[in-house]
Amino acid sequence: MLLSDKTIVLGVTGGIAAYKALELTSRLKKAGADVKVIMTRSAAEFVTPLSFQTLSQNRVAINMFEEPKAWEVRHISLAKAADVIAVVPATANFIAKAANGIADDMLTTTVLASKAPLLIAPAMNTNMFENQITQENIERLKSRGASFVMPDVGRLACGAIGKGKLADIELIFDSIAYLALKSEADLSDKKIVVSAGATAEPLDPVRFLTNRSTGKMGFAIARAAWLRGADVTLIAGRHTCPELNFVKTVNVTTAPEMYSAALDAAKDADIIIMAAAVADYRPAEVKKSKIKKSAGAEEIRLVRNPDILAELGKKYAGSKTIIGFAMETENLLENAAEKCAKKHADFIVANNLRTEGAGFGTDTNVVSIIKKDGTVTDYPKMDKSALADIILTEAVS
Repeated sequence: MLLSDKTIVLGVTGGIAAYKALELTSRLKKAGADVKVIMTRSAAEFVTPLSFQTLSQNRVAINMFEEPKAWEVRHISLAKAADVIAVVPATANFIAKAANGIADDMLTTTVLASKAPLLIAPAMNTNMFENQITQENIERLKSRGASFVMPDVGRLACGAIGKGKLADIELIFDSIAYLALKSEADLSDKKIVVSAGATAEPLDPVRFLTNRSTGKMGFAIARAAWLRGADVTLIAGRHTCPELNFVKTVNVTTAPEMYSAALDAAKDADIIIMAAAVADYRPAEVKKSKIKKSAGAEEIRLVRNPDILAELGKKYAGSKTIIGFAMETENLLENAAEKCAKKHADFIVANNLRTEGAGFGTDTNVVSIIKKDGTVTDYPKMDKSALADIILTEAVS
């Protein structure tokens, strides 16, 4: 699991968004992290410590002077154990204390005593967040190395609409994971280009030709590469995935647009991973008006789209690592091996659309990796995020 050997100290302060930290605790535990929760007394007025204790499977720290359950100074032991300290949500009061070195409760003393990376996710009333004092405190903490996941605009507890809503939990989770894994990032010297999703080739202002790709595999690869320290450019066609906030994303629609974006991004890349499902053909003519069925049957002439992987292979084979994908319904290994040779790829990640757990729209995949030397490795069904790490490890091996 992503965070299986990491300890995350999660600070929860007294705001209405404190309940969202329960979801974050669960998410971190599912990723394998050892989560140790520190709550302020105010936070315990919003959410019970028992809830965090149940989800984290660790005793929650609140009172500086409670009877110790072990022979240790608890705020020091928590500070030493932390790979990351994340304060979610963080009130203006906590931010002010942390910025000025005030240590008057379990959370602020732990933060002050720790050398671990500090991540702060503010949540508060808009006026409090935009107040000059709060902004100066944020800048002071940033100058001292703290990271922030800034709040979203939305409806706040007070009924107002404005900036102050806690950021999306998945975004906060990714920020924590990035900091936790930063010291062992093995791709920090790599520039990686990933394509994802489907292209859409217009017929008229209403209709287009496309396929069933949701972009999940390509997005998983881009996210995994970023978590491992790479400088990532994602070229995204049509997809159903949440935006990757920390990854440079170039949004495209058609195959010619993806061709242009991929060749431009590939110039500075070390590794190129073409996971997108690119249409082989597009209409020769795009009608300016909607095609009416009252006009009767109409033939649509198609022309071939540029072959992005083949062009990249022709230009960069031997100087850059080039990886392609193959989706087949029959003769998987034969077709994938032929594609690998023809496109001058280093390896092809191939799956069969008819295999259960593989294909479009699933969170899992079942693949074989076919290398240019003819080596074939079969992988069992696994989550696409796990497969993404395998693909990246193969790319640098």
